[in-house]
Amino acid sequence: MGKKLSFKNSELLQLKELVLSGETREEKWRREQLNILSNLLENHQEQILHALSEDLRKPPTEAFFEIIAIKQEIKLAQKNLSKWMKPKQINVPFSLKPAQALLQPDPLGCILIIGPWNYPFSLTLQPLVGAFAAGNTAVLKPSEHAPHVSSLIKKLIEKYFQPTITQVIEGDGDIAADLMTQQFDHVFFTGGEHIGKKVMEAAAKNLTPVTLELGGKSPAIVIHGANLEITARRIIWGKSLNAGQTCIAPDHLLVEHKLFNSLISYLTKSISDFYGNTPLDSKHLGSIINKHQFNRLKNLLQQAKKNGQILYGGECNESEKRISPTLIKIETREDQLMQEELFGPLLPILCIKNLDEAISDLKSLPKPLALYLFGGNEKEQEKIISMTSSGGVCLNDVVLQAGIPELPFGGVGSSGMGKYHGKAGFDNFTHYKSVLKRPFWLDLNFRYPPYKLDLSLLKKLIG
Repeated sequence: MGKKLSFKNSELLQLKELVLSGETREEKWRREQLNILSNLLENHQEQILHALSEDLRKPPTEAFFEIIAIKQEIKLAQKNLSKWMKPKQINVPFSLKPAQALLQPDPLGCILIIGPWNYPFSLTLQPLVGAFAAGNTAVLKPSEHAPHVSSLIKKLIEKYFQPTITQVIEGDGDIAADLMTQQFDHVFFTGGEHIGKKVMEAAAKNLTPVTLELGGKSPAIVIHGANLEITARRIIWGKSLNAGQTCIAPDHLLVEHKLFNSLISYLTKSISDFYGNTPLDSKHLGSIINKHQFNRLKNLLQQAKKNGQILYGGECNESEKRISPTLIKIETREDQLMQEELFGPLLPILCIKNLDEAISDLKSLPKPLALYLFGGNEKEQEKIISMTSSGGVCLNDVVLQAGIPELPFGGVGSSGMGKYHGKAGFDNFTHYKSVLKRPFWLDLNFRYPPYKLDLSLLKKLIG
């Protein structure tokens, strides 16, 4: 049984009241929060890197990108905040003049942000940038599966922010479930589809809008025209980043059959180049987050070994929860490895005849968060974009699309709903209030009963 929730309804009301007071609508307030968050990052980089190493054994370079992602988000918001906040003038029909119509960006209120364990620092604090830029307060619920990062987030937020602006609630799934019973103005969740459904179900009871950043089995397709050596390097990097625990990592490969043998050679070479002949000894390879996730992957690996499917790799270290990048040949989508998102360094590889077969196959499957195509001509690249549905598409590379702050990030269908990053994050946490202003000096009687305006004339006026 989890701990009892210590967050009181009165505290939520205080967080909401600050927004309703009008204080957070001021650009000055929003900039202050962004500056404070920027200072937090700048002053505690080593502590952040250490916590990520403790929880996920992240190499410093990989861990530092969690800090960079938030910094980029803050810089973009600071640069564009005045423009984003400006009300937008709307054209008024001639029949309603004189009048002024506009869209006024309003804060939603208090946002609940539920963070994941795979990028436990950046994916908990990055949404906070958009929430602050839009003039909201927030409650953060970091993942209990990354306890060192969760504890650090709580310590730093309490040091830098007033509790009427943002708070951190630590705890397990029971705590998150209790938080979901309260009347937040928006819930932002990053995690798996299973828990995402529970979040949405709980939010529906309060009619609370949600953003769900989920995942799915993101495919990487390799066809003619691909530079196989570079393709292999980029795929192995994306698959091994954070030990494969990345929501937009290539989950599996669909490879044109005539390229299969050559690509396997380059994939094998890339693993060796990156992590040496004994990847489990490499300081550049992270660990699996916990025993449960490690055992899940280990069971899949053992079954693949039993079936004689391992092409390269397959080593694991139970005490350190580490698994080497592993290439696995599969024959059909019915294979056990294709039934759920892998979220680990196991890479199933399936041969296809051509791009058309891959597209036909993908149309019958849940929509992934990312879709990757290596090779092909311009017409084929356009075909993959226009004839498939996914959160995003990246051509000839992997993962990097998430590193562009101006590019909205989010899923579709079972891979999520709602987007953030940059202006999309501001919009996500903003209500665009419709406002109409009319003067008193023109008030024509024909609008009021008893109606005297001829219907044919009214039709002409309306157009």
